[in-house]
Amino acid sequence: MEKRRVVITGIGAITPIGHSAPESWSAVCRGICGIGPITAYDPSGQKVKLAAEVKDYRAEDFLDKKEAKHMERFTQFALIAAREALSDSGLAIEREDAERCGVILSSGIGSLSNTEREHDRGTERGFDKVSPFYIPSTICNMAAGQVAIDAGFRGMCSCPVTACAGGTYAVGDAFHYIRNGYAEVMLCGGTEASITPLAVGGFTSMKALCTSEDPARASIPFDAQRSGFVLGEGAGVLVLEELDHALARNARPYAEVVGYGATCDAYHITAPRPDGSGGAKAMAMALADGGAAPEDVDYINAHGTSTPLNDACETAAIRSVFGAWARRLAVSSTKSMTGHMLGAAGAVEAIFSALALRDGFLPATIHYAVPDPDCDLDVVPNEGRRAALRCALSNSLGFGGHNGSILLRNWEG
Repeated sequence: MEKRRVVITGIGAITPIGHSAPESWSAVCRGICGIGPITAYDPSGQKVKLAAEVKDYRAEDFLDKKEAKHMERFTQFALIAAREALSDSGLAIEREDAERCGVILSSGIGSLSNTEREHDRGTERGFDKVSPFYIPSTICNMAAGQVAIDAGFRGMCSCPVTACAGGTYAVGDAFHYIRNGYAEVMLCGGTEASITPLAVGGFTSMKALCTSEDPARASIPFDAQRSGFVLGEGAGVLVLEELDHALARNARPYAEVVGYGATCDAYHITAPRPDGSGGAKAMAMALADGGAAPEDVDYINAHGTSTPLNDACETAAIRSVFGAWARRLAVSSTKSMTGHMLGAAGAVEAIFSALALRDGFLPATIHYAVPDPDCDLDVVPNEGRRAALRCALSNSLGFGGHNGSILLRNWEG
């Protein structure tokens, strides 16, 4: 069977550096850092004081007060980004077969803040008195469900829960679903809102987070002084469409999705394989899936978390796949600006990769200061730059050994 072509026709995002996809991308191009002191709660009793929060967020600025009332923050973010993506695409469900339109939207954690609140309530009043909305508003798949309800999409609706790789899995799975003929349109991406005392404490106790109180030296991927990631939040949603379907309605593609690879390290619950072989295989699979040679890729949006293990392992993986071409590649981490958005990260980074291709612009790894010989690639230090780009890879490597990589090609019409 001939494989169908798939393009990105709509994007939406709400991130620590912007309330929309264009606003977030503008901040990336200017090298804006979204990391600052935690305001969601008082962190004075904890080691970690910084996070990458969505700034100046009020649900009522985006959503009807009534609809937002029983919708948790991670679901609100997803709905906001999905509505933006659909509006951007110009797609109207009234003119579509709703059963050929689906949703794949990841969240790694769901609403941990609601679990914290309802646990306190149950402790005080008895656990049979917790809110009847606790379960349906907290579970990870509810963002996908709410987006499908809002959009009227009646096809497949799923939620990959693969930690930090979830957003990439969602985009990759949606790509294959359309390419293989099961749908014409998919809303896909990821959402997260877990800047809470319990989440921050949990990540801190496992020594995953940076404890610096200097935003300029906190999320510093590939830097020799990196010491952990900074927790972020937000959502990214893309509209993927079968090419002929998109062109028939005069849609404007941002980029073409051409390859996807997913593997498991099968090694450790949190640490990657030291040789990076799992991530390398995912990248190689994405290239093979897209019929691309290593030399066709000009940019990699790295997972680049700013942890000692990840960045060195990802560098080793890139070297093993790209060989001598790795020296010619630009490999940057936009987590230096957004922090680590967990289940939303891969989706937001797929959006940034598509926009990098469209605009011919390489995002920087900001706040890079001390080179690490184990991360000796062109990390686009501190300032983005113009470049002619043909293909871009976006990598995600999650706890549990989940690895995902998607390959995008510049859309030339």
